[in-house]
Amino acid sequence: MAEKSFTVTADTGIHARPATLLVQAAGKFDSEINLEYKGRKVNLKSIMGVMSLGIGQGAEIKITAEGSDEQDALNTLEETLKREGLAE
Repeated sequence: MAEKSFTVTADTGIHARPATLLVQAAGKFDSEINLEYKGRKVNLKSIMGVMSLGIGQGAEIKITAEGSDEQDALNTLEETLKREGLAE
């Protein structure tokens, strides 16, 4: 299993548009990918799951991936978060 933690830097947090970008990026991989925030874990391939977390600016999040392409998935999601100015 691969995992990485991030701090949300976007003023608006992870709202609808960035959540959609993350879900679309996660959907390209076969691995099981989860997003954790405040002790809750949701499937990162589910827009409703991601939105239900209500992630705001300054939040500490963790993305975990488990499967055949877990490292590629994690690298792509990290790239997406940084490219879109969402987290570091």
